[in-house]
Amino acid sequence: MTTWYTPLVGGGRAAARFTSRDEGDFAIDGEAGPLDARRRAVVDRPWVWLRQVHGDRVVTVRSTDAIDGLAGSDADAVVTDRADVAVAVQVADCAPIALASPQGVVAAVHAGWRGAEAGVVVRAVDAMRALGAEQIAGWIGPCIHAECYEFGAADLDRLVATLGPWARGTTAQATPALDLPAVVRHALDAAGVLVGGPTDPGHDRCTACDRSAGSFSHRARGDRGRHAMVCWLEPTRGAAP
Repeated sequence: MTTWYTPLVGGGRAAARFTSRDEGDFAIDGEAGPLDARRRAVVDRPWVWLRQVHGDRVVTVRSTDAIDGLAGSDADAVVTDRADVAVAVQVADCAPIALASPQGVVAAVHAGWRGAEAGVVVRAVDAMRALGAEQIAGWIGPCIHAECYEFGAADLDRLVATLGPWARGTTAQATPALDLPAVVRHALDAAGVLVGGPTDPGHDRCTACDRSAGSFSHRARGDRGRHAMVCWLEPTRGAAP
């Protein structure tokens, strides 16, 4: 498991956790009871999770909202300023992104190539700023890397034209590839997000080829399981990580 914290103005902290395979499968079509128990074992509060559609829609969970009906929304990012919920996305190769503001706003973002092309990263940042976020820090969790992400040359040329030259990579077999981490990193940078990472050296691992870490990978192994990237606010100091 990997957990990242950032301090909040006035005390407390924002937290983000990328789950390990040992913590179980967080795919949303799992059996409801055991899935809820796995979620609660990570952070014990209601989760707002998404039915991800590889687009740019962002769900905003406001301080005055009831959360009933928001979980399971068709979207690829979820933002909140509430301290009584956790927000989450699920991945098995796409990039999971945690965003946090000292002003007490967090977001979880799911970015595959379609979502990145659609602009889901900047939409999530805009939604955070609409809730009062000023400074925003971001962390990109484990995802598929260029060495394992072969891409058709014509489609890659189109993405490079849209996203920039950093989208172009090369596989371990020297074929054209999409560099998803570079695409997301540049999108965050362009949106004014300070991109960092935890002290865990495994945070930059490729989910497709790093079998030793027990990563779920849909592309490499057809895994049905999913990791979760979950973010939440702790207005007062919680237990030590």
